Amino acid sequence: MNGFLTRVVAQKRREITDGRARESVSDLAIRCRYLPPTRGFRDALLAGPDRIIAEVKRRSPSTARFARQEPPAELAALYHRAGAAALSLVTDRANFGSGPDDIAPMRAAAPLPLIAKDFVIDPWQVLALRAAGADAVLLIARLLEPEQLGELLQAARDVGLDVLVECHDAADLAAALDAGADLVGTNNRDLDDFTVSLDTSRALLPCVPPGCAVVVESGIAGRAEVVELQDLGAAAFLVGTSLLQSDDPAALLRALRGAKDRATEEAA
Repeated sequence: MNGFLTRVVAQKRREITDGRARESVSDLAIRCRYLPPTRGFRDALLAGPDRIIAEVKRRSPSTARFARQEPPAELAALYHRAGAAALSLVTDRANFGSGPDDIAPMRAAAPLPLIAKDFVIDPWQVLALRAAGADAVLLIARLLEPEQLGELLQAARDVGLDVLVECHDAADLAAALDAGADLVGTNNRDLDDFTVSLDTSRALLPCVPPGCAVVVESGIAGRAEVVELQDLGAAAFLVGTSLLQSDDPAALLRALRGAKDRATEEAA
């Protein structure tokens, strides 16, 4: 792991220790047992073409402050009105400015499934995110040993969560598939230097077997990229920075979905 990931993992271990002192795994498991069913995240991505997962975060390691600083619930409602298929919330407040306490207001503002994106390394985090209201969680393949990835994948499924397993290269993808992932993300952002290249998705998409759906993450700024990668097999696109830096995120989201193109075709 690089310097950033090493620091994040150390931070997460401290958070987990503090969290377990407040509420044990067994107590969280009991709470999760009585929660209502999740909104089907994976199913929402397979319901048709041009499926956009719209993300909320305040900042990132590569961007000190995003242009869109509306409350997360307000952004969730905006994304819903513009036709997003699902919501994404980065729940690492220390590095991204948003956290698990933003989940409930977002879900109240929009009837869409929500994935909590964090650096998950322990079952306590899985249960805490489910208890906070998440419908799905992110697991980053390169953060985890193969056995650990499989255990966390099963822990999430046991409490009704869908799981997006993030991959950056062929080794990550092999680990995800070996663990039994049915939803993988091809992340075009390099976690070492934060550069972005769609070549990551172009290389990995043809390697994903039927039955495993693919979400393209990072680097999607226009409709042409959606069309190209959809033709290669992408089921959905997770878009954060482009929307959060846009003067009109609703218009951009509609453009990514091809809404204008369909309206023109229908009018003709």
